[in-house]
Amino acid sequence: MESSQKLSLDTLVARFKDYISYDTQSDEDNDKECPSTPGQMVLAKHLAEEFKAIGLTEVELDAHGYIMATLPATDGGTGKTVGFIAHLDTSPDAAGGPIHPQIVKNYDGGDIVLNENGPVVLSPKEFPELLDYKGQDIMTTDGTTLLGADDKAGLTAIVSAAEYLAGHPEIPHGKIRIGVTPDEETGRSAALFDVEKFGAAFAYTVDGGAIGGLEYETFNAANPVITFHGRSVHTGDAKGKMLNALTLAAEWQQLLPAGEKPEYTEGYEGFFHVYKLAGGVETCTMHMLVRDHDRTKFEARKAFLDKLAAFFNERYGAGTVEITPHDVYYNMREKIEDGNLYVVELAKQAMREAGVEPVISPVRGGTDGSQLSFRGLPCPNIFTGGLNYHGRYEYLPLPSLLAAGETVLHLMVEAGKGAK
Repeated sequence: MESSQKLSLDTLVARFKDYISYDTQSDEDNDKECPSTPGQMVLAKHLAEEFKAIGLTEVELDAHGYIMATLPATDGGTGKTVGFIAHLDTSPDAAGGPIHPQIVKNYDGGDIVLNENGPVVLSPKEFPELLDYKGQDIMTTDGTTLLGADDKAGLTAIVSAAEYLAGHPEIPHGKIRIGVTPDEETGRSAALFDVEKFGAAFAYTVDGGAIGGLEYETFNAANPVITFHGRSVHTGDAKGKMLNALTLAAEWQQLLPAGEKPEYTEGYEGFFHVYKLAGGVETCTMHMLVRDHDRTKFEARKAFLDKLAAFFNERYGAGTVEITPHDVYYNMREKIEDGNLYVVELAKQAMREAGVEPVISPVRGGTDGSQLSFRGLPCPNIFTGGLNYHGRYEYLPLPSLLAAGETVLHLMVEAGKGAK
C-alpha cells in the first residue's frame, strides 16, 4: 500500500463533530450500572447503525453498551485477526456538553481566546507545545467544556479507516475486528469486554495523545479507599474526647511522601494522589490513586499505606483507619515484552508509512489495553492527535487527526501480514 494520503480530512472532521455532539460523560460514582450514564448508550446505538451502513458485518451491541463488529478479510488477505478498540465515554473531570467546537485556521503561534467571558485563553505560555502546531488548523473548545478527542478522535480514526477499506475491496487485508467500550474513564471498561468473543490475536487501542505517540508501558494502578473513623462529641465538652476524622485525613495526607505526588513527578516516577475527600467528624472517606511503572515499587507503595494505617490504629485505637484495596490494572509491558513485541514493530511501520515518526514513551496512566493485555490480548496504544485531555483547554490539531486515521488505515492493512 503506497504512502499517499487516502482519507479525507473533511470526512474525518465531520465524523468527529458528529460524535462529540453526544454527551457521553461517564459517572465514576455509579458502579451499579453499565454504562454508567445513558448518553453512552445513545451514542452506541448510533454507532451500531453507522457500522452497518459503512459495510461492517457481525455488528453486535450488548445491553451494557459494548459494540463489536467485523471488517471481513478480502480474498487476498492473510494473517491473524487484528482488533482496534476505542471508548464511548468522555471524562467527568470537566463539563461535557453541549460541546461547541471552533476551528482556528492557520494558527499564528499566539494566544487563542476560547471564550471572551472570563476570559478563557489557550496560551503557549502555559501550554508551550502549542507552538509545535503553528501554521496548522486547530480545533478547540469554546472554553466551557472539554472537547472529547479522548476518545472520539480515536473512534473517528478507526471508523474512517474501516469505511475506506470497506469501499476499496481491491486492497488486500486480513480480518479486522472493531471494539467500542463504555466507561473507560472510570477504569471499568475492560471488565465486561469479552476477549474470547472478540476473537483477535492482538489489538490496538487508539486512545493516545499527541501525534506519533506509541505506548506499551503503563502504570501499575491501585485506587484504594481509606475510611477514617472518628468520635463526635459536643464541641463544648470535646477536650480529650473528640477524635475528628477530618483531622485524621489531613494528618494522613501530610504523612505521604512530599515529593511523590502527581504535581512533582514525571517520566517513570510513581506517586500517591488524594483526589476526593468526603465526610465529617464521625466518618471521613478518602479516595486515592497509587501509581508506579515498576511492579516491585508499586507493591511497596501499597505496603506503605498498610503500615501507615497500622500506625494510626496503634496511635488512635484499633479500627480508626480502614483500607479498602482496589487494584485497577497493571503495566502491559510485562505482557508485550513476553513474546509480543511484533505488535509494537507493526505499529511503528504503519506510522512511518503514514509519514509519522513514532514517539515511544511510558504512559503516565492506563488504557483498556492494560487490562486486556493481561487477559490474553496484547494491546498497545496509539495516538489520536488530541492534547490537554479532560479539560476546557483541550485541542485537536486537524493534521494530527488525519495522521491518526492514516496510521490506523496502514496498520489495518499491514497487521495481518505481520502476524502469520
